[in-house]
Amino acid sequence: MGLLGHCILLFLFTFTVGLDFDQGVNSRGQSVFVRKSKIEQGVETVKRSLSEWLAPQKHKINRRNADQEDTCKALQGYVAKLADNTHSYAFNDLSGSVSLAWVGDGTGVILALTTFQVPFFMLRFGQSKLYRSEDYGKTFDDVTNLINNTFIGAEFGIAIGPENSGKVILTGDVSGGTGGRSRLFLSSDFGNHFSYQPLPFIPLMQITYNPHDSNVLMVISNNNELWLSENFGENWKKIHDMVCLVKWGMKNTIFFTTNNNGSCNERGMLDLRRTTDYGKTVKTVASKIFSFGLGGRFLFASVMTGKGTLRMIHVSVDQGEVWNMAQLPPVGHEQFYSILAANNDMVFMHVDEPGDTEFGTIYVSDDRGTVYSKSLERHLYTTTGGDTDFTNVTSLRGVFITSILAEDDSVQSVVSFDQGGEWLPLLKPANFKCDATSKDPDKCSLHIHAAYSTAMRVNVPMLPLTEPNAVGLIIAHGSVGDPISVIKPDVYVSDDGGYTWLKALKGPHHYAILDSGGLIVAVEHSTTQPIHQIKFSTDEGQCWGVYNFTKEPIHFTGLASEPGARSMNVSIWGYRESIISQYWVSVTIDFRELLTRDCDDKDYVQWLAHSDDISDPKDGCMLGYKERFLRLRKDSVCWNGRDYQVNTQPTPCPCTLDDFLCDFGYYRKENSSECVEQPDLKGQVLEFCLHGKEEQLQTKGYRKIPGDKCEGGEMPERKEIDLSKKCVSDLLSPELLSESHTSKSVPIVVTVVIVMLLSVVGGAFFIKKYVCGGRFLVHRYSVLQQHAEANGIDGVDEPLDTNHIQNGKREFHDDSDEDLLE
Repeated sequence: MGLLGHCILLFLFTFTVGLDFDQGVNSRGQSVFVRKSKIEQGVETVKRSLSEWLAPQKHKINRRNADQEDTCKALQGYVAKLADNTHSYAFNDLSGSVSLAWVGDGTGVILALTTFQVPFFMLRFGQSKLYRSEDYGKTFDDVTNLINNTFIGAEFGIAIGPENSGKVILTGDVSGGTGGRSRLFLSSDFGNHFSYQPLPFIPLMQITYNPHDSNVLMVISNNNELWLSENFGENWKKIHDMVCLVKWGMKNTIFFTTNNNGSCNERGMLDLRRTTDYGKTVKTVASKIFSFGLGGRFLFASVMTGKGTLRMIHVSVDQGEVWNMAQLPPVGHEQFYSILAANNDMVFMHVDEPGDTEFGTIYVSDDRGTVYSKSLERHLYTTTGGDTDFTNVTSLRGVFITSILAEDDSVQSVVSFDQGGEWLPLLKPANFKCDATSKDPDKCSLHIHAAYSTAMRVNVPMLPLTEPNAVGLIIAHGSVGDPISVIKPDVYVSDDGGYTWLKALKGPHHYAILDSGGLIVAVEHSTTQPIHQIKFSTDEGQCWGVYNFTKEPIHFTGLASEPGARSMNVSIWGYRESIISQYWVSVTIDFRELLTRDCDDKDYVQWLAHSDDISDPKDGCMLGYKERFLRLRKDSVCWNGRDYQVNTQPTPCPCTLDDFLCDFGYYRKENSSECVEQPDLKGQVLEFCLHGKEEQLQTKGYRKIPGDKCEGGEMPERKEIDLSKKCVSDLLSPELLSESHTSKSVPIVVTVVIVMLLSVVGGAFFIKKYVCGGRFLVHRYSVLQQHAEANGIDGVDEPLDTNHIQNGKREFHDDSDEDLLE
């Protein structure tokens, strides 16, 4: 993966953070740490029915089953091997939170920062300790002396540098700094040594690295000043005053919004500015900005139209030089836009419906990000909490799972196997009876629990989990019935990207993928009882071994494994109680000795994705080509290894209607694959503005799915005719697009109630709370963007980066009018 930084933070309270846009990320949950002193309230079961418009499955696919007796026999004799490779470590301090950070890919280096703090009026008092492990958490050394016993604010966590830089940044507590300033502790050798560096400002957010140069750092101060360092924090220069939001663009490009009036609260009055030389020159590329975001090669701006409170999306593919208005409905002050996923080929955009409906419509763009087609109506996305179940299944190309809010207000799961072209129900496991919510015990669907379920306080400790290097594998909590059920959920596993499912574990569990899918581990979730067992499977969830990892049960808080699913080590985190205190405990199990041999050629079998018959030349075509993978046999108990690479053989397919979306102005009716005209646009001339010219669209209702690689075959006619008319949107005030030097205006101190948690590539966070008078730990777990490996070969396909985090909420969404464009 080449990922250096993987952060996990056990923080001090649950909260929702508000800002213009959300940071784009893809779903890569590993573990959850929760320490509780009260039993969560249950939720009443509501009987609902399956919506009629959910179409039947087109594909009839059977699971890749092995003889379960053979795979279970292969696991015998494991107790002694695991006992010799189980390591326990107790953190003997009174810390209320623990932050974990994996430093490097495959280095085994983990930093653990324990934090104890007590607020007192406007001040806070606390203590931090820093621990370092070089063996994946089996042992730790107390290295607190490296940071001079300084209190490190948990809200900024541990900032790990991109790629394999070995860089680490810890931000010292503001109140301890000289003259009210902060201080940094910097390491360039994977946390072996730290140097001290005072800051000329107080940071408002976590310091971020340039993804392409880890020596270049950027941060906004509490006075809304933008600061930058080009030598890893040794020297800092102020780039601009009154900066509201900042993001790294391509290479050395920085985009930020600013307001000369001195307030970031004046939505729709912000300027979007760009610098490509670290602040030597600054150019205003757009004005009247409500918010902005980046996704793939696209730059998005939500712009006030000047007509009341309406906003519209504008898109640029050249870093803000030329803008086009997206063919999307405008939104009012009570609505929002949200980018669900994006890459260089296309964008999934959610547009909220007017009113507090709790749903909206998913639109899918063309390869310019300008022309959009309806993909899914009544898409569940709450306005107040920012909860959406939209999940990018990174283990198989083109697959997405989300939830709809049906006409009877029931929540139902749907899946798309063709990148949003068509949405279908999930098949229930074969020979599996439906639950009590079903009208017919034999006719129902599988429904996946995700962010909405956690928001409704259903007992779901983890969201769906997939990994790009574990082909076809999905692990998720679910229920089988007409709608999604709040009855105690079970764990289901799919080994073919969501076509078929197996009930793997009864009741809620925490789970993790190891060895590129060759090993799955799980721990039962209990809110009341301490635990002492871990479960594991070497056949993708068919057969499970159970291992007692301790004689002294611990109050379990979660699993922690190195992100990327290549490690063989997993840590079980929790705490033990004594009469007068509680203390953190980490039990690390190395499963390498369980898999006694390396995998060789005979352990792999050819598998055709999106197909059940590998010999059928017409079967398996998806997005224009077939993909054959070499996958581990279910009955092979062997080690894939850290160097394992996904082996795929793509074959192009002739074009059919399956390779096309409904074009602009068209949509698919319920239970139909035919594209028909939208009633409100029927008979109208379809015109839109592109690159300053008015274009007329002549279409039979279909356009090719962006990224589809089909060749020849059926090609519906589609033309864009230049009408030779100029069309310029005045929404971006082009007269303001002038080159200028960095602003030298007098700094204006503004109190902005914002808390930002930004991670470098590969960050993951765990959050909890300490309350005086006892330890009550509340959980909020997020996973920020990581550069996932492509499922296909270079040049064939690019994975979509999704915009949701592991608790399912948009990182900065706390109001219904937030636009979440990255």
